[in-house]
Amino acid sequence: MSFFDTLTEMLVLLFTIAMGFTANRLGILGGETDQKISKLLLCLTLPAMLLGSVCTGDALPETSVVLGTLGVAVVFYCLEFAFVLAVPPLLGGTPGQQGVWRYTLAFPNVAFIGYPVVTALFGAEALFYAVILVLPFNLMTFTLGPLLLTGAKRFSLRQMLSPCVLASALALGLALLRLRPPAVVGEALNFMGNITVPLSLLFVGSLLAGIPLGRMLASPRLWILTAVRLLVLPAVLCLLLRRMGTEPLILGVAVIQMAMPTAMNGSLLCMEYGGDAECMAQITFVSTLASIVTIPILAASLL
Repeated sequence: MSFFDTLTEMLVLLFTIAMGFTANRLGILGGETDQKISKLLLCLTLPAMLLGSVCTGDALPETSVVLGTLGVAVVFYCLEFAFVLAVPPLLGGTPGQQGVWRYTLAFPNVAFIGYPVVTALFGAEALFYAVILVLPFNLMTFTLGPLLLTGAKRFSLRQMLSPCVLASALALGLALLRLRPPAVVGEALNFMGNITVPLSLLFVGSLLAGIPLGRMLASPRLWILTAVRLLVLPAVLCLLLRRMGTEPLILGVAVIQMAMPTAMNGSLLCMEYGGDAECMAQITFVSTLASIVTIPILAASLL
């Protein structure tokens, strides 16, 4: 994928966010409608997408390959959580903003944007590695995610039994055991899950409608956090994996996934569990906007 091809993909995402912004200003989205969309995504379409990612395709990689990729995932997530501990105290902010800083550093947008970019850059076979790398992310974002956003006081064990957590655990089990349900099941799950990305982008755009653009783009904290998310983390991961002698294809997939902007699930979780939804929408927009330039540049450096 060339610089301009990647740029086009990112512009499509921003266009959908802009449509959500417009829909809010027209009175179509916002308020109770956004809350219902959040519930729809978290309870139905996201679980369907998570399961569909391992229920379709010709075959899963061998178990040894899955375990090897999960070993890279350990490095991937340990690095992120080291930054989660180190960076937010330096940025300061309210408790709600601190939660957003932590979530942003822990969870990039590895599925909604990562999957199509990885596939375009490295070919269809790379999607398997991307899916396996993302399986722990799916489980952690819906268990640790609310804890990072709202702190221990707002955390409850009920969050550990949400539809997304159960779907993530089931998907991981299917991948490790190499089980494949009937094809019609995978097709049905993917059909439902396919609306998740555009609906999530519309949701984020609607949340941004109430925030002055100048306030989003003028915050130095947001831009510092964006630079760490999009540039520093992937650079450090690339150095670590090269020293480990990681296979080039898996290294490339992991680094590109690390270079993604903030995961859009954060806005949904803030709405559901009481985090700072406004700040989360801001960093989602700013990091996605900046990634239009950073992802093509990083991709060109890897190929």
